[in-house]
Amino acid sequence: MSSKVLLIMILLIVTFVSAISVVYVKHYNRKLFVELQQMEKQRDDMEVEWGKLQLEQNTWATHTRIERIAREKLQMITPDTDDVIFIKQEL
Repeated sequence: MSSKVLLIMILLIVTFVSAISVVYVKHYNRKLFVELQQMEKQRDDMEVEWGKLQLEQNTWATHTRIERIAREKLQMITPDTDDVIFIKQEL
């Protein structure tokens, strides 16, 4: 009789440990899933920011803007055709 009680106690302990393990693993998986969702949101936010920065860079680097700044701030002008010298380089 004693061996049956011992076997039942061992089985109960193993069942209890197994149940606790299942609860722990489910909790850990939920925690990782929440972290994954947060990282995916952060990635999406960064992709939106990257797109905005690329658009801004393209806006700042337009030819007309650069030419306007060169004329206004640096007082640069397009040279007359008589002042342009072409240099031919032979390879």
